[in-house]
Amino acid sequence: MPASPSTARAINDRLALRLLQQEGPLTAGQLKQLTGLSRPTVADLVERLGAAGLIAVVGEAGEQRRGPNAKVYGIVADRAHLAALDIRTEGVAVAVTDLVGRVLAEASVPIGGDTGTGPAVEQAVTLVERVAKEAGADRLHTVGIGAPGLIDPSSGELRDSTGLPEWHRRLVATLQERLPEARVSVENETNLAALAEQRYGAARDRDTFVLLWLGQGTGAAVVLDGTLRRGASGGTGEIGFLPVPGTTALPTSTDCEGGFHALASAAAVVSLAAECDIAATPGELTSAVGVVRAAVAVTRASDGRPGEEPAADDAEGAVRASGTGSSMLTPGGDAPTPGDSAPLLPGGAAPVPGAESRSPGAEAPPPPAPAPAARFLDALADRLAVGVASVVAILDPGCVVLGGEVGQAGGEELASRVRDRIARMTPLPTEVRATTLGGGAVLRGALLTARDRAQEELFAPGGPPPQPSQGW
Repeated sequence: MPASPSTARAINDRLALRLLQQEGPLTAGQLKQLTGLSRPTVADLVERLGAAGLIAVVGEAGEQRRGPNAKVYGIVADRAHLAALDIRTEGVAVAVTDLVGRVLAEASVPIGGDTGTGPAVEQAVTLVERVAKEAGADRLHTVGIGAPGLIDPSSGELRDSTGLPEWHRRLVATLQERLPEARVSVENETNLAALAEQRYGAARDRDTFVLLWLGQGTGAAVVLDGTLRRGASGGTGEIGFLPVPGTTALPTSTDCEGGFHALASAAAVVSLAAECDIAATPGELTSAVGVVRAAVAVTRASDGRPGEEPAADDAEGAVRASGTGSSMLTPGGDAPTPGDSAPLLPGGAAPVPGAESRSPGAEAPPPPAPAPAARFLDALADRLAVGVASVVAILDPGCVVLGGEVGQAGGEELASRVRDRIARMTPLPTEVRATTLGGGAVLRGALLTARDRAQEELFAPGGPPPQPSQGW
């Protein structure tokens, strides 16, 4: 049965808007070529979308730069402003973007463990309001939040979890109260990281894969046939509770210390490094990133391979991991161009609010000797392979991405070691890849889901009209 005229128009409009999101501004001729629609149909949809306030003329193309065929159309980016939050146990990071995903402002704030629930929530909400104001956003259309813990699949709410700060749950509720017109949603941080890796990072060519998160704690996200799987209770990927050999006890329903977490958390990585005579700088997560990165550098040098300078998009992450910087972005300087394939944020680890750093003038620990460095990476790969092999045996994902700040620090050096062990442990062919996004994947994933949700609503036929500005 053929589509009705109104349905056909809606399909064509969504197709054109998606192309403008992916490709950036286009002329009517380019839209005709990319959509395969007739010239009159393209002219009609351009007129409709313009009248709806969704697209506008943003320039002219061609040698003469005159006439209707020279007009370049783009999505009205300031039609809506979006916010993303990366909530950690020790702080929160916030970014605000326009409708096409350009980052307009960002900031982070540490929240100490001794901060009360009320003050912690107020600090975080104040940060959101401040970043929105700096971005020039009078209102926020959609807010995406990434947080550790379980998300109730029926209510979409963050469940009460032992070991996680109470202010996490209170923050989500408070944001909904303070931003009554915004669509506020929360998702597990590792799930968001996996969505970002699939859209922008190491899993861009995979419909099925597992992300193994290696940061302050451990976690996993499962994507099967292009769909993120959450499980009956929202607990898919709670790999920290996986019973594994090499721990002193079994995990309990309220404590994962006896599970895989005890082998692969940041604290466990630092402890393993000490056993291998590798010194670490203060700050648990910073130390884990630092010892892994140092071991990789020494191993490469001992094998006669040149050291690698941080890539342009990783330089900031390297500075943060060393404890000498905190910025996620350079506002106004690193805004990506429109397009689904364009990064929303620079690569590298997201800021880890509250992570300790060396005091000014403090002497850095000596680099590890080659033998201890290789021994450390081998031992760490042995531990990670236990968790990866369990995932492979159950899910057969074909690809496992080592994510998070520690996964990025280990890079291909660590990933190749895990890959070799998995090849010996299972008959199922499995790629093991290093993340290309690091800890920043959580914030990118939150921005991605917020943008998709906002566009789903605004690009729908008969979507809401532009709203008048209202100050904070």
